[in-house]
Amino acid sequence: MNSIRVRLGVLGLALLTGFTTPTAASAAQAAPSPTVEEQRLGRAAPQEILRRSGFDTAAPRLARALEGARSYGEARRAVTREGARLWQRAVDRAHGRGPAGGDLSRDDDRPLYWARLGMTRDVRTWEPEFGLTDGQRAALLDELERASRGQDAIRYPHGTGLKRILLTGFDPFTLDRDIRISNPSGATALALDGTVIETADGPARVETAVFPVRWQDFTDGTVERALRPHLPKVDLFTTVSQGRVGRFDIERTNGAWRGGFGDNENIGRTGTVPVSDPASQPQWTTTTLPYAAITAAQTGRFPVYDNTSVTEIPAGATESVVRPDGPTPGSTARAGGGGDYLSNEIAYRATLLRDRLGLHGTLPGGHVHTPVLQFAPGNTTEVTDPEFVRNRLDIIAQVRAILKVAAETS
Repeated sequence: MNSIRVRLGVLGLALLTGFTTPTAASAAQAAPSPTVEEQRLGRAAPQEILRRSGFDTAAPRLARALEGARSYGEARRAVTREGARLWQRAVDRAHGRGPAGGDLSRDDDRPLYWARLGMTRDVRTWEPEFGLTDGQRAALLDELERASRGQDAIRYPHGTGLKRILLTGFDPFTLDRDIRISNPSGATALALDGTVIETADGPARVETAVFPVRWQDFTDGTVERALRPHLPKVDLFTTVSQGRVGRFDIERTNGAWRGGFGDNENIGRTGTVPVSDPASQPQWTTTTLPYAAITAAQTGRFPVYDNTSVTEIPAGATESVVRPDGPTPGSTARAGGGGDYLSNEIAYRATLLRDRLGLHGTLPGGHVHTPVLQFAPGNTTEVTDPEFVRNRLDIIAQVRAILKVAAETS
């Protein structure tokens, strides 16, 4: 592969940000090293997950396409095509379409995550003979991220009589604690994408997308860019993430605060959630999901709670306190019901976008926290086990049941 030279550095760089319209390539610029997130690919568990799902072919396929590219335009078309192919392949696998590619359970979200990282690593370290500017490389990475996460594949059938539901999930995270981790919200997004839920009011079509666990992507507006075209057209939306052990939570209130916990690049951010027009930014946003109906319904084996707790600095005070019944007037956010990490932030951003679009009173939307996806007791080394699979399938089924209740009572 003469036009591709991969160079592994000791230290990974954070994901390139500030994506801009690419300019014409000038002198060739040195390719950056793989990121912290991409460097985890070399460990045994990710390689096993890719091999046992057949997704170990995705990155080499893109690498071959890049090797054959003779211009930036050809490279961009290849990146878009292969990113979309990866997303569709993951959705098809989750839906039982096509070959399984190995013995790993079809409901597993991890092959998509690790295969995408292999692809972004190849784009990041690619050094074509025709030269590539930093802006062009950033645009290729942006295109790959969007296409491989389903963010630009959200499409609903035309016509009436069909409700439209939008759901988002997340990548696995806390991988330095356990590299085997799966995220049930990402698995749910794959399992439900393009499916139809039959409700008492008629069919409801679900479209989904997955987001990274990286502060900088959120700062760059990835949530708003993906959701803004669709919120005015859907009947219901929910952001979903992994939350507490053994329970679902419908998060009543979201806070405008980042608590600093490290993301998948091992980078922390602390401060007010950065959004456009900060002068009009509220400290809190609220769910418009029918939480009372959801928590009262029998949706699965895990209990579902209406979580009203927040952490705030009361008006006129300097120390934070926990408020079990929600924020008090004039308070400053320090944690929403869903905490102060990216789960809370995606809920805050999505519901703030809903409100800024003038949809608070008409569009049901909010955040659902799933139970933590657990391995069987005693499994500290294997990448999967029967209880792990059962837990994930039960969480997926219960999210689907929650959507049904929400659609019927909204």
